[in-house]
Amino acid sequence: MADFVREVMTPDVVAVRPDASLVEAAQLMRAQDIGDVLVAGDQNVFGVLTDRDITLRAVADGVDPLTVSAQSVCTPNPVVIGPNDAVSTAVELMREHAIRRLPVVENGHPVGMVSLGDLAVSQDPDSALAEISRAAPDDWPHNLTA
Repeated sequence: MADFVREVMTPDVVAVRPDASLVEAAQLMRAQDIGDVLVAGDQNVFGVLTDRDITLRAVADGVDPLTVSAQSVCTPNPVVIGPNDAVSTAVELMREHAIRRLPVVENGHPVGMVSLGDLAVSQDPDSALAEISRAAPDDWPHNLTA
């Protein structure tokens, strides 16, 4: 079982500029096979944008995802954690704030992301959540006109 966030986090930071369109963000999520990106610029984290944010805060309201910025839809000022913080701290932060993802920030710079699934795999590798987190996503057809 891991003790520190750096042992369980995903070290690659996937981010979009604050002025990136929602289409750009969604295409990046699809290409990286992820459900969230950091909204960042100049090594500062402005927010976290999830696929759910795009769906519920933009598409459901009928806004044009080509003209709406990532920063206008993201969750601003996210709760963050450091790579040397205890895994138990990450668990408590997620519980306290009812969130599923924490950007990992060191010296003000984003260095990774830790998710509920990462913690599940680390804490209880045999749990249902850990098993689901390890599963490969369905292969979505790229051609929807068939």
